[in-house]
Amino acid sequence: MDPVDANPQNYRVVFENDRVRVLEYTDTPGHVTTAHHHPDSVMITASTFRRRLSSNGQSVDVELPAGVARWMSSQDHYGENIGETDTHAFFVELKEPAQSASQGPSGSLGPEGP
Repeated sequence: MDPVDANPQNYRVVFENDRVRVLEYTDTPGHVTTAHHHPDSVMITASTFRRRLSSNGQSVDVELPAGVARWMSSQDHYGENIGETDTHAFFVELKEPAQSASQGPSGSLGPEGP
């Protein structure tokens, strides 16, 4: 499910054209999202936060500082703010199809490091 449709109180479209869609995401400590899908994206953090991302019985805890950009391979997940600060991030979703059907080089859940 599209993140904006699944979690309209948290995601909003801030820009869109035929090649990309940019989403802004915000939440507060303790908030849990409904499961949703992200295409291949670049995530840019506007705040420091801690989150737990879960999908298909797998979970990963992510802690990121403000002001970083991370690649995020196409994935379905739900997230929980497990920190003490609000989450604020932007997602630049790519509309072009991936060159392979894999989940990316690492096949990992969540954002990948630099």
